[in-house]
Amino acid sequence: MPSKSKKEWQELTLAPTLKRFPERQESFETTSGIQIEPVYAPEDLGNFDYVASLGYPGEYPFTRGIQPTMYRGRIWTMRQYAGYGTAEESNRRYRYLLEQGQTGLSVAFDLPTQMGYDSDHPLAKGEVGRLGVAIDTLRDMEILFRDIPLDKISTSMTINATAPILLAMYIAVAKRQGVDPANLDGTTQNDVLKEYIARGTYVFPPRPSMRMTADIFAYCSQHLPRWNTISIGGYHIREAGATAVQEIAFALANAIAYVEAAINAGLEVDAFAGRLSWIFQTNNNFFEEIAKLRALRRMWAKIMKERFKAKDPRSWMFRTHIQTGGSTLTAQQPMNNIVRATYQALAAVLGGIQSLAVSCYDEAVCLPTEESVQMALRIQQILAYESGVADVVDPIGGSYFVESLTDALEREANKYIAKIDSFGGAVAAIEQGFQQREIQESSYRYQKEVEEVKRTVVGVNRFISTYPKVEKLLRVDAEQERKQVERLHQLKKNRDNAKVNQTLERLEEVARSKDNTMSAFIECVETYATLGEMCDVLRRVFGSQKEYLVF
Repeated sequence: MPSKSKKEWQELTLAPTLKRFPERQESFETTSGIQIEPVYAPEDLGNFDYVASLGYPGEYPFTRGIQPTMYRGRIWTMRQYAGYGTAEESNRRYRYLLEQGQTGLSVAFDLPTQMGYDSDHPLAKGEVGRLGVAIDTLRDMEILFRDIPLDKISTSMTINATAPILLAMYIAVAKRQGVDPANLDGTTQNDVLKEYIARGTYVFPPRPSMRMTADIFAYCSQHLPRWNTISIGGYHIREAGATAVQEIAFALANAIAYVEAAINAGLEVDAFAGRLSWIFQTNNNFFEEIAKLRALRRMWAKIMKERFKAKDPRSWMFRTHIQTGGSTLTAQQPMNNIVRATYQALAAVLGGIQSLAVSCYDEAVCLPTEESVQMALRIQQILAYESGVADVVDPIGGSYFVESLTDALEREANKYIAKIDSFGGAVAAIEQGFQQREIQESSYRYQKEVEEVKRTVVGVNRFISTYPKVEKLLRVDAEQERKQVERLHQLKKNRDNAKVNQTLERLEEVARSKDNTMSAFIECVETYATLGEMCDVLRRVFGSQKEYLVF
């Protein structure tokens, strides 16, 4: 007789089997510590309300996806995160990727650009162009997008503390191409709060940084209606060692702070909320990552509708880009990374994302080569056009396990958000080191589990074998830095420095007032003022942020 309930199955079928054949001696749980049952059944869903908890694609609460057709209507945007050396080198890489079938650009900037220093600054020495492209002035941005029509392509820019400056440069390049900024598609990451929590490329203290974030919201709502004004990041929080629950909770808490800052600046919620976008990571626990994306959509819809009283359904939609897990890649047996990246990409697609970048197998040892970038792009294309996963909207919906896990992640993440609210919100919690401590503790636990072989990493602590070294290593040599610095010095000599100084003085006046800073940034970049010169002005006005010590 078949069992009539899960409890009956456990007693009559499972228990006798476990006496003879015990389960493996390991903990069955997700990365967030959620215990995993051997099997899931209707009882695990409790009083499950299909309409309230799940519903249909394209309808509130969007658990099953934000579009009724999803990939049957349009395949997700395929991006590969790219940028290194000079603008010329990166421009060549972008055009190569577009020729290979990539459908959107994702720009990586070097550390000096992210930290507000020009390439000739002493602190920039040895870092120019190493981890992304060096952008000092509008001249570099013009070269970066040479022969790439900005009205035909969507561009995502991974830039935060200096986001308004890079956006101003992008707008200026569009104007020089004869493109109306109102027709620009793309995203500025512009998520500075996660920098204090996890990544560290902040320049100014949190509160003036939040002011400039809100300035971008307001400016774009009037002048760049198709531009995603922010990409709120769980990705970097996860890369720093957070669990899936912490990634959800800390990113949503940051988003709440951004929405509040914009409202406090006088914006109506529905005037800007529809252009908020996200970037998250897919990690190794396949089903937890799918459930995470479903929970995020449902939670964001509730936050916007119930907490902020947004009326426009577009304000309730959680639109996200995914980058597969860079921190999961190993320098040992690097070809294993192709497998990791593939199933992480599959989790993203099954989770209902809008845009995807797949990490390259050689990223643990060098900047990605053309060969590895092409392989990463081919993974996306095979998933999209050969696997069949894009043929059905939310094919995994209704799984007892996935729906139970989605509920559990939502429940645990809401506990964190309530805790952050008790501090007075995300900014206050960051200033007290709460999120930083939580991530450090999670990261420490994970590393300890790996070292004690309680968590398997294939090729690192188990199944170790010899492997061929990666032969093609892409490195940025010192000559690239020399060329960048020389170009910067030539530009400073030949520009109208009197006009530059006038625009920098105007920027300082605006920064000391409560006026929107974006127009002043655009005026500065159009005179070829440098990124470092503008940031020096802001450092005088806002001060410089020091690291929050939380140990």
